[in-house]
Amino acid sequence: MTTQSTQVVKASPTGSGVPAGLGMMPEQQQFLTFNLGEEMFAIGILSIREIIEYGQLTEVPMVPPFIRGVINLRGSVVPVIDLSIRFGRPSGPVTKRTCIVIIETAHEEGQHGQQMGIVVDAVSEVLEIPASDIEPPPEFGAKIRIDFISGMGKINGKFVVLLDVNRILSIDEVAVVASLNQEGGNKPQ
Repeated sequence: MTTQSTQVVKASPTGSGVPAGLGMMPEQQQFLTFNLGEEMFAIGILSIREIIEYGQLTEVPMVPPFIRGVINLRGSVVPVIDLSIRFGRPSGPVTKRTCIVIIETAHEEGQHGQQMGIVVDAVSEVLEIPASDIEPPPEFGAKIRIDFISGMGKINGKFVVLLDVNRILSIDEVAVVASLNQEGGNKPQ
């Protein structure tokens, strides 16, 4: 299995990426950026558990089409979601850069969150985006449902869609994913 490394850089108005150092401003947030097709998306780094190579998926019958299957992650059953299909797009081809980002969604206080994998075409980098460069979600015109979007980050003159991992799935869909974990004997870590 190959490993991928990411470098933390600060998004600056000039477009130059400067390695992050000490003295980070508290109003900045870190995001993992990744591609789905030609578009760039980002998820808050605190929701990311790890990034693994794509492969070894076990298909599960009678689940929604956007659930690609499950993987065995150190003895735990982790459902894998295809974000392209979830967003109403065709699934992209699996390439050398395709990977699975393991995320953890928030639960009620005192409970462990739900782990799931999301298939992405390629992971880009970890960026720090100042709060002043994050705009609220658009009211209309986005190619994905607005409730998935936590904001729009401005990076080098372009927008990156910031996803809310807790809203990628509806309550009913979360129940399907949770049942996959329970049937597989997934234990909180």
